[in-house]
Amino acid sequence: MNDKIYDISIIGGGPAGMFAAYFARLRNLKVALIESLPKLGGQPETLYAQKHIYDVAALPKISGTDLTKQLNEQLSILNCDQYLKTSVSSIVRKNNYWELITNKETIHTKAIIIAIGNGAFKPRKLTFDYDPKLEENNLDYFVNDLNEFQGKDVLVAGGGDSAVDWSIDLSKVAKHTSLIHRRNRYRAMESSVAKLNKSNVEQINPYIIKNVSFNSNTSEKIDVTLKMIKTGESKIITTDKLLVNYGFVSDSKILQDWNVALEGPFIKVTQEMETNLPNVFAIGDIVTYPGKLQLIATAFAEGPIAVTKALRNLYPEKDFFEHSTSIFEK
Repeated sequence: MNDKIYDISIIGGGPAGMFAAYFARLRNLKVALIESLPKLGGQPETLYAQKHIYDVAALPKISGTDLTKQLNEQLSILNCDQYLKTSVSSIVRKNNYWELITNKETIHTKAIIIAIGNGAFKPRKLTFDYDPKLEENNLDYFVNDLNEFQGKDVLVAGGGDSAVDWSIDLSKVAKHTSLIHRRNRYRAMESSVAKLNKSNVEQINPYIIKNVSFNSNTSEKIDVTLKMIKTGESKIITTDKLLVNYGFVSDSKILQDWNVALEGPFIKVTQEMETNLPNVFAIGDIVTYPGKLQLIATAFAEGPIAVTKALRNLYPEKDFFEHSTSIFEK
């Protein structure tokens, strides 16, 4: 059991949550950053890794992956405790603090900032049963480190932006990269498809995956059984890695269990990002208020507002903020 009591726990490790954590650390608060996925970055990193974002101040354009990288570098300056692959199932009020019940442990905190975007994301997995040990080394739903694919034979499954973009990137480090899609046309942006067609990625269309198992000769490789759409023709490809990019599903229904006041699927907040619960705040795409804009730029502003209000509630005597320049140039 974790006996530490944080000043602020931020549920959601997307851009809004990451910057809110950094700002809270600027205010010298004890911070926990909780993310259900294996890595930080939220939608820009998981869904739009190579797509460009144009609404971040001072950056003419930046990809989802590069934005996450920059936010991680910023956060590393003033580290906070990070809980990855951690899902919050319930929040319980205990005296003057909250208990966050997760799939791993209970986290204690004085204030909460909910920054879950459009909900908790989980990858769409293969629809058939397979040996779960495949996910240890051979079957992936995320790219955490390109080096894991260095010199490997790689199959990528999917036809959207993430699948196409990752196929192109992986082909630069892998021995051989193939992209499997159930249709002859992709759902990705035309510019990405154009790059795919110019790359050395082998396109295997229109096929679907019917089975994945360890190769009978070596457990280091896997056999992926494919079936052609319409004709039913099947073939087996032996490879080192299979990356499945079928997209993600999100779920915001858990907010009802947390007793947070909602307006439709969104959390209702005040101008200071307060919910109906004491010292529970919300920011980013999950919130609504008059004039709300669903922009990353807006979410970046909402984080400091929530942190400042939380600090005023918890430590009114500390309600003085030095300019960031004075903090780092002492």
